[in-house]
Amino acid sequence: MNRSRTRVRVLVFATSGLVALSVLLTVSLTTGEMRIPAATALRALAGFGDAGDVLVVQQFRAPRSMGAIVGGAGLGVAGCVLQRLFRNPLASPDVMGVTGGASLGAVALIAAGASQTLVPLGALGGGLLAALLLGVFAWGSGLAVTRLVLTGLAVQAGLAAAVNLMIVRFPAELAGSALQWTTGSVYGRTWTEVWGAGGAMVLALAAAFVLHRRLAVLDLGDDSAGALGLNTSTARLHLLVLAVVLASLAAALAGPVTFVALAVPHIVRFVTGPPTAVSLALAGLTGAVLLLASDLVVQHLLPIEGLPVGAVTATLGAPWLLVLMFRQSSPVKRSHA
Repeated sequence: MNRSRTRVRVLVFATSGLVALSVLLTVSLTTGEMRIPAATALRALAGFGDAGDVLVVQQFRAPRSMGAIVGGAGLGVAGCVLQRLFRNPLASPDVMGVTGGASLGAVALIAAGASQTLVPLGALGGGLLAALLLGVFAWGSGLAVTRLVLTGLAVQAGLAAAVNLMIVRFPAELAGSALQWTTGSVYGRTWTEVWGAGGAMVLALAAAFVLHRRLAVLDLGDDSAGALGLNTSTARLHLLVLAVVLASLAAALAGPVTFVALAVPHIVRFVTGPPTAVSLALAGLTGAVLLLASDLVVQHLLPIEGLPVGAVTATLGAPWLLVLMFRQSSPVKRSHA
């Protein structure tokens, strides 16, 4: 009976998520300074209709929306993998330094005067650099969970300090651009960036489903996983690299957006219960909906023009994090017979 109810909840949640994503995507393509009817926008997306409509939809609105969808999906799945890998409901890309690494890579290219189209590549490289540092510093302990968390926090703090130092030394015209990027934004995305990161994201998501069984075995604990023949250090390293790649690709499209990777696993867990392979798919869908919705709020509901989407997700994330910390620190009530 419980399984039947869970399946119904999962089906309803997945259907609702797909409907919400379709509605949000339609809104993103049709609204703005120039309002376009939904049917016209869909034709323009396919390359038909007025040249002005085709230009606005294909070159400006669609890449931004798809960047938010792909980036949100990557963050959602990365958050699920990290929280299970670290066995910590507060784990997120910030914990392992990906946010700091992506920011450092992007800001370094901005400082060098590189083309704006190369900045996402800098973010991807910076995220992978953070993973390399994390692996080097934590390898001596066999990638133990506690060592990973502490090392990740140290790497994140060091990289964030380097980013802040660079921004302070920037000329005024570059500091604003760098600061906006490090907050997280999908403004100005191009199809080249979306297709490049999106193609890599598909491969990384496929790898997540392939490695899900190892993650399920690690859930049993290191002793039990070892007894079942799993090399826990190697498995943890593979999953950590996978989570880093997902988060780095997301950062390449949307910048170091906070809250999404932290919140999505909790939302999915509330609906589906114990994690499964289906949970990963729902996490990707939920992350896409959450980031696209946040970007629409930035574009159309807030009076401040040019506000990055990361400002909205961070505003949502602060109270969410406080609630999670309160729940974690609350003593467990015991019933007395």
